[in-house]
Amino acid sequence: MPITKSAKKALRSSAKKRAVNDRNKKVVKESIKGIEKLVKEKKKDEAKKLLPKAYSAIDKAYKKGVIKKNNASRKKSRLSRITK
Repeated sequence: MPITKSAKKALRSSAKKRAVNDRNKKVVKESIKGIEKLVKEKKKDEAKKLLPKAYSAIDKAYKKGVIKKNNASRKKSRLSRITK
């Protein structure tokens, strides 16, 4: 456990940041899984309709620093490839 006042504050703020980052990652993962599920069920038209939402979630996660640039690009590329 932290002893100094500043260490206690750092622990609180890092916990808040972690919660926000985890939430953003979860949104990205859920949107990707939703598209992959539709593709497996041979519903590519519905999957294509969800692509903009997934791209938006990935871009927001990148903008906030949750995932890195190439990671975001790779995810978007793979999604577009499986929906073709």
